[in-house]
Amino acid sequence: MDGIDAAIVRTDGETVAALGPARTVPYAPALREAIRASLGNRDADPDIVRDLTDAHAELVLALLSENAEYKGKIELVGLHGHTIFHAPGCGATVQIGDGARLAARTGVDVIHDFRSADVAAGGQGAPFAPLYHRALCRDLAGPVAVVNIGGISNVTWVGGPADDPVAFDTGPGNALLDDWVRSTTEEHYDVDGRISAGGAVDAAALAALLDNPYFAAPPPKSLDRLDFDTVPVRGLPAEDGAATLVAFTCETIAAAARHLPAPPVRWLATGGGRRNPSIMAGLARRLGVPVEPVEAVGWDGDALEAQAFAFLAVRSLRGLPLSVPTTTGVPVPTTGGRLAKAG
Repeated sequence: MDGIDAAIVRTDGETVAALGPARTVPYAPALREAIRASLGNRDADPDIVRDLTDAHAELVLALLSENAEYKGKIELVGLHGHTIFHAPGCGATVQIGDGARLAARTGVDVIHDFRSADVAAGGQGAPFAPLYHRALCRDLAGPVAVVNIGGISNVTWVGGPADDPVAFDTGPGNALLDDWVRSTTEEHYDVDGRISAGGAVDAAALAALLDNPYFAAPPPKSLDRLDFDTVPVRGLPAEDGAATLVAFTCETIAAAARHLPAPPVRWLATGGGRRNPSIMAGLARRLGVPVEPVEAVGWDGDALEAQAFAFLAVRSLRGLPLSVPTTTGVPVPTTGGRLAKAG
């Protein structure tokens, strides 16, 4: 619930020809709290959907205004929206955002509702960026693991450009840590890892957090942001709770390596967690191979998710798969998304 990312990409949905400018804007505080109040509900207040969509439209228009050379050249917008409910076992995943309203506001056709077709076909509906990760890894020696440390963490294993990637949610990313820091300090997140760096891991609390059959279960598998909570660290000092939650994130990402087809030669981290030195140091210790932010190979970790859904929007328009059995567990490669025309 940090904000909205927008990025410009030139792609045919199979390769990436060029990456253009990108921008991130934080959610307005009132909108952030409205989204937070919507988590876990299948139905969102129409006013929230409208306000969220309008915030996306304003960012798209601002990005184009600041980069006039792209005006008139954008053929398609991919709108992921914000996930408020994810329960693939119940056949449901909900991302709020009004594609038709965004198309009308921006004057550009919009692909939206990316995940529903996958879930309806029996897939997990997540992770959804792996085919984009594979396109980016085309020139990298592999195998490579791309770990996205957002609210929830997920990993994509890429063996080579011709191989289907293997992907799944590993466990918590920053969500629990953010919630803990917000509830025990004056900060909204563990800025530069300073809070967690000042604490010690509580072994009993960490063991309680890890006592979950999800981590041993083979993929495909995915998570909702609300699948874990901070109950095991309650009562600890703020610093110790943060250190324990960082260890929880690192342990579960490291444990995911057992489910990969072959050991990665390097791990590339994206998402907000790559900016937390405590998380990055913990991963390096546990994984025993280089763990670097994606910027080490020239990618932009702040724009990667937005770029992925631009890429997937083109794939949707072309009827190409957005997910495959090794990424979401969908029985067959499956396309998805819905088109909202601007005109």
